[in-house]
Amino acid sequence: MTVVSSVKNLEALSLAVVAEFDAGVERVWQIWEDPRQLERWWGPPTWPATFEKHDFVPGGEATYFMTGPEGEKARGWWRFIAIDAPHRLEFDDGFSDDNGDPVADMGSIHGVVTLEPIGSRTRMTVLSTFEAEEQMEQIVAMGMEEGMNQALGQVDAILAESVNA
Repeated sequence: MTVVSSVKNLEALSLAVVAEFDAGVERVWQIWEDPRQLERWWGPPTWPATFEKHDFVPGGEATYFMTGPEGEKARGWWRFIAIDAPHRLEFDDGFSDDNGDPVADMGSIHGVVTLEPIGSRTRMTVLSTFEAEEQMEQIVAMGMEEGMNQALGQVDAILAESVNA
């Protein structure tokens, strides 16, 4: 299993998921940088993602939707805060309505992804920080932790493929 730990910290309003992969840091970075690879794992297997926009630069934005088993769509957005390839990515993440506008009452989540080499492998830490305890409880109750674990479980198959395949 790819995920080695998942820790909720209500006091820090955070969820930290740590995964390890049998690939170098540069290769693992590509699953964030390339929207076609990203949409193959972002979201659990029953809710695959489609990225409509992926402006992967500081200040850039991404928009996406995940399609559920019955065809329902859950929309989201990212705003890239900082990108230090291939080691660190920082972004804000939120829900969108059907028009792609942020859903203000859901707030946003601050995400920090770090990649570090451990020999020929890579350890990826995804730290999500919430605005308030109620928001964290609501989003975790919606299945964020399980969804993230399932999503990261799809990465190994992508990394095993040739980059140019």
